Amino acid sequence: MTGKYEFIVDSSGVRLDRFVGEKCPGLSRTHAQKLITGDFITVNGHPAKSSLKLEDGDRVAVEIPPEPPTSLAPEDIPLDIVYEDADLLVVDKPAGLAVHPSPGHPSHTLANAVLNYLPGLAEDGDSLRPGIVHRLDKDTSGLLVVAKNRVAQANLSEQFKSRSVSKSYLVLVKGKLTPESGIIEADIGRDPRNRQRMAVVSRGREARTDYRVIRYAGSCSLLEIKPETGRTHQIRVHLAAIGFPVMGDAAYGVKSPHLSRQFLHAARLGFKLPSTGQYVEFNSPLPPDLERVLKEIG
Repeated sequence: MTGKYEFIVDSSGVRLDRFVGEKCPGLSRTHAQKLITGDFITVNGHPAKSSLKLEDGDRVAVEIPPEPPTSLAPEDIPLDIVYEDADLLVVDKPAGLAVHPSPGHPSHTLANAVLNYLPGLAEDGDSLRPGIVHRLDKDTSGLLVVAKNRVAQANLSEQFKSRSVSKSYLVLVKGKLTPESGIIEADIGRDPRNRQRMAVVSRGREARTDYRVIRYAGSCSLLEIKPETGRTHQIRVHLAAIGFPVMGDAAYGVKSPHLSRQFLHAARLGFKLPSTGQYVEFNSPLPPDLERVLKEIG
């Protein structure tokens, strides 16, 4: 079952996950818990925990998105491999390529390309996200690490979880941002008015973004961004929230005649190699389409 539903609680004391399971026939309690964790279920417009005890009159909104594909096929899609060893790949992902399948992009993803390059990954881990440790938005270009085995994937995932991975992005925003360096600190969660978007919300998840102005270009600012946390669409949401939206970002930013996608590039990625513990760092220059934009706007 898919779709959007809204229910008014008529008896107090029932857990949120149980209430949703009872109101949505065919939706298991486990599935309901996953939707709650993903902020697809809200209470009175706010995210909540599965164990929340509902009160009479509470408004419960439920969005059940389409199920993702159940299998992944290898596809002969070129990979720009920056580094490779027995444990991992570092790939420079082009804009326009989704990282893994989703309801809107069931195929032709980085995961399909990785499975074609490393067929053995199909039997070693998540069948839909083989080796995927972290992700970039479809229209964001830049560096991404892919694990070749479960041990490496667990090690890298823990590095991301503990925030010991070093990463920075190059971003062009509208306006001349001042002060020239600072920290944006604002909680992020699902936008209660549009569940397909994220937003700064009072009861969201902690999110911190460091920024530094590299230079001003015309009426824009070229920034180096270092996200301390990894919330969905964090950079785009935070910059829009302070009034300096990402150029070319149709969802949160502003359209530009110079851009067909958002000006957001994962330029640097550093982490410890799972096998040796040695710190390594990789850099990716701006791709030609973004370099061209900087020249055009001066």
